[in-house]
Amino acid sequence: MAGNVKVEFTIEPFVDGALPTYVNAALEALTALGITPDIGPFGTAFTTTSDKVGAAVAAVMNAAYANGATYVTVDSGTDA
Repeated sequence: MAGNVKVEFTIEPFVDGALPTYVNAALEALTALGITPDIGPFGTAFTTTSDKVGAAVAAVMNAAYANGATYVTVDSGTDA
């Protein structure tokens, strides 16, 4: 049985103001997987099942780096 995993990520370089292309691309990648991201002032979070978390994190990183990100930090955990 798949449990839930919460993932938080930040994408650099940080730009004050409007979200840069590499952040929007990562958000769109999550949305395409049916995941609704929670956008915060310094990072983004989402929750998904453990059987889908790998694909979701890969989608975020692939989209971010393909669009000019220089660094992606990911932190994840379960409520167990």
